[in-house]
Amino acid sequence: MTDLVRAPGPVVMGVLNVTPDSFSDGGRYADLDAAVGHGVRLREAGAHLVDIGGESTRPGAERIDAVTEAERVLPVIRELTAAGVPVSIDTSRARVAEAALGAGAAVVNDVSGGLADPDMARVVRDAGCPWVLMHWRGHSRKMRDLASYTDVVTDVRDELGQRIDEALAAGVPADRIVVDPGLGFAKTAVHNWELSARLPELLDLGYPLLFGASRKSYLGRLLAGADGAPRPTAGREAATVATSVLAVAAGAWGVRVHDVRATVDALAVWAATGSPRLVPARAGGGPPT
Repeated sequence: MTDLVRAPGPVVMGVLNVTPDSFSDGGRYADLDAAVGHGVRLREAGAHLVDIGGESTRPGAERIDAVTEAERVLPVIRELTAAGVPVSIDTSRARVAEAALGAGAAVVNDVSGGLADPDMARVVRDAGCPWVLMHWRGHSRKMRDLASYTDVVTDVRDELGQRIDEALAAGVPADRIVVDPGLGFAKTAVHNWELSARLPELLDLGYPLLFGASRKSYLGRLLAGADGAPRPTAGREAATVATSVLAVAAGAWGVRVHDVRATVDALAVWAATGSPRLVPARAGGGPPT
């Protein structure tokens, strides 16, 4: 998987939530057969990785215990890896990550960036697997209260830098680290747009960057109807594709999306037109409010 982390082309990570309460697809893939079938379809649509999560991290969500989380994800990981589908485990618990890696997962996607469980660095180091360090300030139930920044891009970059330093100090090789700005996690819509507009500043950290805007609420608010009601999740796919292509054009290593085929198709168009790159935006460049 080191080659995937250092891949020159954009990596597409397909989302597979085996939860009853995720914000977009909660309950759709709680059944093992449904989850495995969807994971196979994501791979066939072009996903390089299928990211399996057993605990909802939507704003306000309550935590579940580690046993329940593991019981949700491990059978799916075993079935998909047996079918030749590369998978990552979306968890902030070292115990769950270790079991998932033992079941065949190849990447740990940690929304807490190692903060939620100090043993995660050991698990990743010993496994020798890639580790996605997402910017995070606290668990879902209180994340809204933590969305305060002096300058969101500078603060996120500095805090991610701390997570990187701690991972390296724990013995995790630099070529196993990917960063994620954590759109929507202790971020307002304005924060999300600012991070998107100034993505190259985060790339200055020198690590591959994963961008995950798929179907998130700030897109729904951007696309609100005349009555002010946010666009439902099912109507946010075109906006998701647009954000994903723009992120890749700004230098993102990969994108995490629900609708893999539409994203893969759009990135094929981007590549066929010469993989044009965006000019970095200036600070305060006027993202939507």
